[in-house]
Amino acid sequence: MIKDEKLSPNESLKENSDYLRGTLAEEIADTNTGSICADSQQLSKFHGMYLQDDRDVRAGRRKKKLEKSYSFLIRVRLPGGVSTPEQWLAMDSIADQYANGTLKITTRQTWQLHGVIKNNLKKTIQGMNTAALDCIAACGDVNRNVICNANPHQSELHAEVVNFSHKISDHLMPRSRAYHEIFLDEEKVVSSEEVIEPLYGKTYLPRKFKITVAIPPSNDVDLYAHCLSFIAIIENKKIVGYNVAVGGGMGMTHGQNETFPRLADVIGFISPDKAIDVAEKVMLVQRDYGERGDRKLARLKYTVERMTANGFLSKLEEYLGYKLEPVRKFKFDSNGDRFGWTTDDSGMHHLNLFIPGGRVIDSSAYPMKTGLREIAKIHDGEFRMTANQNLVISNISDAKKPEIEHLLGEYGILKSHERSAMRLNSIACVALPTCGLALAEAERYLPDLITELEEVLEEAGLRHDAITIRMTGCPNGCGRPYLGEIGFVGKGPGKYNVYLGAGFHGERLNKLYKEAVPGADIKELLAPIIKDYAKARNDGEHFGDFVIRAGYVKATTAGNNFHANIS
Repeated sequence: MIKDEKLSPNESLKENSDYLRGTLAEEIADTNTGSICADSQQLSKFHGMYLQDDRDVRAGRRKKKLEKSYSFLIRVRLPGGVSTPEQWLAMDSIADQYANGTLKITTRQTWQLHGVIKNNLKKTIQGMNTAALDCIAACGDVNRNVICNANPHQSELHAEVVNFSHKISDHLMPRSRAYHEIFLDEEKVVSSEEVIEPLYGKTYLPRKFKITVAIPPSNDVDLYAHCLSFIAIIENKKIVGYNVAVGGGMGMTHGQNETFPRLADVIGFISPDKAIDVAEKVMLVQRDYGERGDRKLARLKYTVERMTANGFLSKLEEYLGYKLEPVRKFKFDSNGDRFGWTTDDSGMHHLNLFIPGGRVIDSSAYPMKTGLREIAKIHDGEFRMTANQNLVISNISDAKKPEIEHLLGEYGILKSHERSAMRLNSIACVALPTCGLALAEAERYLPDLITELEEVLEEAGLRHDAITIRMTGCPNGCGRPYLGEIGFVGKGPGKYNVYLGAGFHGERLNKLYKEAVPGADIKELLAPIIKDYAKARNDGEHFGDFVIRAGYVKATTAGNNFHANIS
């Protein structure tokens, strides 16, 4: 077990927090400020929220000697990304009443609310609770929202992995009642016996922990980018077990080469009855052996890197008391979404919609939020959010389909996916103005940049050729930029590091091509490469593979050489 000479301050904060209570209740009740103290900001993450401020108005408020425009981001815990129409309507109403009127679909396959002021925190969470929703452990040093494939064309298997995702989430949930006491006014039970977190202990995990479940051939969850993933192995249309992958993660820090993105290693196979046990024990190995001194090196990916995949497997099997079986064969063919209508074997219909930036919002030209609200009022199936920030209106019957199609047409939603293939394969994090870590724009800028690049794509005859493109405002990797065939990572105001060469199936990291490129220069930088790809690619060759073969960048064969051999 790791014994750090000097622990991160977060470790003592967690240990002394009375299982995530701290002074949160008192500070949230304080109406003299819209903020909470630094320690409480760290604890609030465990309850699914981040304190932010509107950076667009910072300077103006500072001149007027006003406090920053503080508000909270709230992230919902929604294992598997599936909601009922009633829950969709509840979140739509809460967004209008207590947030900034929009719903953000995230790469964690759930909703985020933005702009919730402190005075509305409890009202928001209590409203969510009425709809059987919560934000417990959606952030913080715990297991976060468990995600899985949307798979509208594999509904029977999809239902099984959603159920599996719920079981993992419930099993790894923190047991502290702090959330219920602080936000739902549950009376604290006074006992002579100390409350114990049976899995986490007083200091929880060294850093965040992320789990995915994938059903080949779709890798829309980008399973290699996560701490722990389960890859369903299917025989005769049945899930007979899961391959286990450990040690993925996206974040890094500019200028610190000891930090890097890393893809997960597939280490073995387990039967379905052992899957929850394996999830628990992988997390416990990280709890006991993860770095607790330097938070930049505290993710599971660094634990696996330090121990090696075989070393981690040995320790995991020690915790389990049995061995994993050999890895079984599987194959992925994409990490994007399957847009448009599909019909499953039971005759139910599903429509995968493109949601620009994952932002469900009304505009004068496109009242998407209102349209989805009207659909939710009559829909008797499900809404499935995808890990690519899109939405599936799922399990539509023959009887309901004409009515839903009419609403889709009325509100301009039906043709939402009739975009360039690059736009449909794009992801952007929120970045400015609310993320305090953002160095540059992402969600607000990427659509305009894609419009510029579409001119090149049209000229090259590539409008319908899928190229994955990802943009984040900082190097932390929330939008999985290092798995984009073209990736942009904010380096400073209006400037981006440009990465090329990731695998189209999510199986290879990209490589830095140019550093600190002004946004205005990106089209000129990429146009010759895109045109070269159109002319010189091999049959069926993806963009990420081409730029390596053509020598624009060298292949990143492992996370620990992500920074090396820059062409």
